[in-house]
Amino acid sequence: MRDDQRFEIERAFDLLPHVIGASWATTWFRLNRIKSPSAEDFREKTVEYMALLEPLCTAFPDNDTFAEVSRYCMWRKDKEIERIRDGLNDEIEKRHKRYLDYG
Repeated sequence: MRDDQRFEIERAFDLLPHVIGASWATTWFRLNRIKSPSAEDFREKTVEYMALLEPLCTAFPDNDTFAEVSRYCMWRKDKEIERIRDGLNDEIEKRHKRYLDYG
């Protein structure tokens, strides 16, 4: 797949972990009055919400035209989840610290 064909998907996956995953996780911790979740707990809750994006990755038609972009979406989702779990997504780490400081 050419770079220009996956550009929009790449941009979405640059934003989705913190815009969707961390935002929903923060809301969950806040509503449950959990003021100091560990980094691991925050990451896992973020991953939980990221996993809900799977239907988006399979939303394209199931045909040869979209097969490559669908595979890329699944790969990128899995890669982002791995990065979150490993503490390598700087935005998630920043959101966790911000929640601990201002929760």
